[in-house]
Amino acid sequence: MPCIERAQVISNSQVSSDLFEMELKAPQIVPLCKPGQFIHLRVSSQYDPLLRRPLSLYDVDRQQNTITLLYKVVGKGTEILSRTKSGEYLDIMGPLGRAFSWPQPGQSALLVGGGVGIAPLLFLTRELLEQGYKVKVLYGAQSSQDLAALNRFRRLGAEVWPATMDGKTGYPGLVTDLLKEQLSIQKTGDWFIYTCGPEPMMAQVAAYAHEYGLKGEVSLEENMACGVGACLGCARQLKSSDKSYVKVCKDGPVFALQEVELNPS
Repeated sequence: MPCIERAQVISNSQVSSDLFEMELKAPQIVPLCKPGQFIHLRVSSQYDPLLRRPLSLYDVDRQQNTITLLYKVVGKGTEILSRTKSGEYLDIMGPLGRAFSWPQPGQSALLVGGGVGIAPLLFLTRELLEQGYKVKVLYGAQSSQDLAALNRFRRLGAEVWPATMDGKTGYPGLVTDLLKEQLSIQKTGDWFIYTCGPEPMMAQVAAYAHEYGLKGEVSLEENMACGVGACLGCARQLKSSDKSYVKVCKDGPVFALQEVELNPS
């Protein structure tokens, strides 16, 4: 069951032109956290903006009882959040949502993330490595400056391959092109794919997974109001042929790749 906690801000640092990392002390929520879940956070003690903001669990330190968040400043709420100072307290609810599952014994994990969508894949990488899985991370960004999570992945000991559109770091081009290259030169049957990022990127990942006969999971992003499945604000048809809708906040945000019809444009 999720809980509500008054969490102390340990740090809140700008790590690129529009990305911030925030670390929170949350001893009640931390023991419950699993990769792929999220917290619902009030950006201030005021009632404007009224709604909480859903943010993926970027990293969790169970020894220090801390949660780290990676967020992008895109509107009023996240702009207010970016001005939060160390020592302040925020009202957070969590953990919420369905977590990632583990690969089958003998499989390796192939993670494909783009932009701020890399956030849930860092905590996943930590847990996979601790469970003894081999992990390869393909990390796409517009520029070298946007690879905010790169050093964190490296410190975990993961094999990480960056791809940048400006070509200054790693593979020059789309992370999905890097994925295609990796799948074409390696034995693919033992991979289990995880992906999060812009929907066209995830649609291409899903297409390659289908082409190579691979299974995997996708973490979806939707506008969320309540975070617990009551308001229907994040209702979505997984496929156009479906008659029913899922609630991304409660039934997801993690779904099997083959369950979801992703928009390629």
